[in-house]
Amino acid sequence: MIFIDACLKKPTPYTPVWMMRQAGRYLPEYMRVRAQAGDFLSLCKDYKKASEVTLQPVEILGVDAAILFSDILVVPLEMGMDLRFEKGEGPVFSDPLRDKAGLDALSIEKSTKNLAYVYDTIKLARENLAKDKALIGFCGAPWTIATYMIEGGGSKTYAICKKMLYQNPEFLHQILEKVTQALIFYVKEQIRAGVNAVQIFDSWAAALEEQAYFEFGFNYINKIVDSVKAEFPEIPVIVFPKGISGYLDKISGKFDVFGVDWSTPIELAKAKLSPRYVLQGNMEPTRLYSKKAIDEGVDKILSTMKGAPHIFNLGHGILPDVPVENAKYFIKQVQTKSAK
Repeated sequence: MIFIDACLKKPTPYTPVWMMRQAGRYLPEYMRVRAQAGDFLSLCKDYKKASEVTLQPVEILGVDAAILFSDILVVPLEMGMDLRFEKGEGPVFSDPLRDKAGLDALSIEKSTKNLAYVYDTIKLARENLAKDKALIGFCGAPWTIATYMIEGGGSKTYAICKKMLYQNPEFLHQILEKVTQALIFYVKEQIRAGVNAVQIFDSWAAALEEQAYFEFGFNYINKIVDSVKAEFPEIPVIVFPKGISGYLDKISGKFDVFGVDWSTPIELAKAKLSPRYVLQGNMEPTRLYSKKAIDEGVDKILSTMKGAPHIFNLGHGILPDVPVENAKYFIKQVQTKSAK
């Protein structure tokens, strides 16, 4: 598998490429399956349909890896929280986590068992995926998941969560510890079900100042990485903390790949983290609106990363109104231009 070889710094015939959110709304085929499922969560829970959309980008675009179709918030949902997705608003927890009783009511055991539909999605997808293509599993980082649980949904200020961080840090650590333990079980079950690599998404990493981020954020990512690597040393682990270009000097851990978001100059990430880690990324997603912009972005990143371990990706998820033709063009350009 070219993607796995690249994660492990083995030589590859070209730079492998995939996209975050590649199974998504820009694909008419995805929209058809989603309409049949009814709504987003129903699609996540229908393992046959979820595995079908997991595979679509490999078949349609020719990417080098499929990523499991699911959502980071299925973990708190199956721990016992009430989750719904509101149109135009995104995820909403009707009863946010604010006290010890709420935390005690959440069950790690229950979540691991209730997430069987994810493991079934993985088994079916792996069965139907070409042998030379990797299947990536994933989870959200504890800090990002906890912010949703505490705030009750997405937030611009993270005020409730950060108030807790400074007023009651012990309780926030208890929440993060419990979420971390649930995620460790979840990721290991994904590996047992058949994923070839795992990515940890820390979408809200940039919400915290440096000291707080390493104590309440990256510290817990490393707990997951350490536990996974102790049991499955051969499985590559990718971390993607978004928006922390100023903290790169302090980044360290047993993970294999560091996902670079588009706001972090790839030259900076290379100077600070390569070749210690394989870098993944980091083309600005809106370049996909123009083939000329795609060419410029691909050329610049490939020339910067020449000779250094690299996986090509966008610096965040592909947007819903990107033309499919442009997405195909992007994948082909990376594979062709980087061919040794």
